[in-house]
Amino acid sequence: MQENATGLRARLIDVGVDLVAREGVQALTLREIARRAGVSHGAPRRYFPTHLELLSAIAGRGFEELGRRATEAVEGGTASPRAQVSALGRVYLEFALGNRGMYELMFRHDLLESGHLGLRNTSLPLFGRLVDLVGQARPDVDARLVAGALWANLHGIAQLWCWGSLQLATGGDDFAPLLRSALDAHLGPVGE
Repeated sequence: MQENATGLRARLIDVGVDLVAREGVQALTLREIARRAGVSHGAPRRYFPTHLELLSAIAGRGFEELGRRATEAVEGGTASPRAQVSALGRVYLEFALGNRGMYELMFRHDLLESGHLGLRNTSLPLFGRLVDLVGQARPDVDARLVAGALWANLHGIAQLWCWGSLQLATGGDDFAPLLRSALDAHLGPVGE
């Protein structure tokens, strides 16, 4: 029985997600994805006219997973806004460090700029949640700017941690103190 178009499209994305997790971004060629999906090397082009579109669909799965984890971390909203921001930061860093290939793919400039990723539907809702929480924790600031600076800080921590630079520079083996320092820098010390 022949697989329907939706099933094959999803399988190509699934194979790409698995491939990036096991071997990294450099392994995500159309030919390799097709080979592992058990289809001809031209088959992915029927569903993804460009390589960027397939990569964007794979990255979209990463954003979905990060969003799911973030929602679970702050579900219920009973913790203080600062505690929820801390939970989001921890989830973000754990995702980045535990899914290095996917994290790298998700933030590739060419994918974000291509329009295929649907940035408004993937990362901006998560950023919007961060802006809301920052606004609650610091009503005296422009929450979008502070949330943007905090996100950039977290992204830098993730990247430098992946490279081993922060462990070398700080002598630490846990990112939690860096997360606390980032929160203090952007939200003020606890109790302030």
